[in-house]
Amino acid sequence: MTNFLITIIGPTAIGKTALSIKLAQHFGCEIISCDSRQFFKEMRIGTAVPNTEELSAAKHHFIQHISVFDSYSVGDFETEAIIKLNELFKKNNVQIMVGGSGLYADAVLKGFDDFPDIDASVREAINTKYDELGIGYLQNTLQELDSVYYQKILSENPQTLQNPQRMKRFVEVCLGTGKPYSSFIGLRKNQRNFTPIVIGLEAEREKMYERINLRVDLMMKEGLLDEAKSVYPNKNLNALQTVGYRELFDYFDGKTTLDFAVEEIKKNTRRFAKRQITWFKRTEDAKWFDYQADFSEIVKYTESQFSK
Repeated sequence: MTNFLITIIGPTAIGKTALSIKLAQHFGCEIISCDSRQFFKEMRIGTAVPNTEELSAAKHHFIQHISVFDSYSVGDFETEAIIKLNELFKKNNVQIMVGGSGLYADAVLKGFDDFPDIDASVREAINTKYDELGIGYLQNTLQELDSVYYQKILSENPQTLQNPQRMKRFVEVCLGTGKPYSSFIGLRKNQRNFTPIVIGLEAEREKMYERINLRVDLMMKEGLLDEAKSVYPNKNLNALQTVGYRELFDYFDGKTTLDFAVEEIKKNTRRFAKRQITWFKRTEDAKWFDYQADFSEIVKYTESQFSK
């Protein structure tokens, strides 16, 4: 029997959670979350973790299962998610994955490219240089050693250039192998024991922005300020370098007013949504629906893929 992984993608605040729960109830299956911001126990409100009612409406996995203090990579998620899916497919050959983290969705759907092992001394040297020179060292080195990949990041997901953990990895591969990071991409992909059915949700830009602004206002009413204050002492942790928290940290630091911080959260979330769309629109064989599409229309399409 063929296994199917229904994967719901799209920008933040578009309605992915609600659709995933309705589909899980319809097909009698469970949900794998691939939203990397929702992995952390300490970040409930600011990452729009499904509420208690939603979590009880369908069984969810990889929601608030680790701490911001834990080291957890996309590779860790891929390994654990595949193990969990193999368990779930024994009960039902249809399962669901949902989330706004394109890299994490791709890790499960397609697997990772095969990179050679890098000597630990290379990593140590990079860490030393980074401590001395900061993120600019990583950016300049990647641009010099792999301009192709640097330009790809710049055009598709520029926020990655500010992510030390990922930038160190790119530079590490370049220095450790003497070859560009991009030269290893596409050489090998992991085999999967399921057929993906990818459903995208979208909306007109103004409507999407309106939904984002409303969600941020709701987050503030639900206590985002207090949540951000509770993690503020650890604001330098990588997990906390994200929209909804950074802006409030600036407020706590006395750099901005609260009203300005909230408007910055809205603006930066809108920018984040645009980057998500850019990423997801490249997804092969995705079927896109308006966020208000009739549920029966989505079910009809999904079931039509079972017989292909």
